[in-house]
Amino acid sequence: MSEQTPATHRVVLNDEEQYSIWWVDRHLPAGWHAEGFTGSEEECLAHIDTVWTDMRPASLRRRMAEHASAT
Repeated sequence: MSEQTPATHRVVLNDEEQYSIWWVDRHLPAGWHAEGFTGSEEECLAHIDTVWTDMRPASLRRRMAEHASAT
């Protein structure tokens, strides 16, 4: 991110480990927390493309792992 271009968005994450972006100057909605990356909308979306490799909700991944270990 250029020092001349202020960050406009941040990457956010919910309890199900699902990603989104939110404006840096607004309070986060309930259930979401900052993931740590800030930048332009395009930079944030590119970051999400890199880090969000399994789009299944965390609860589903846990259930599937439990089922797999039980069989």
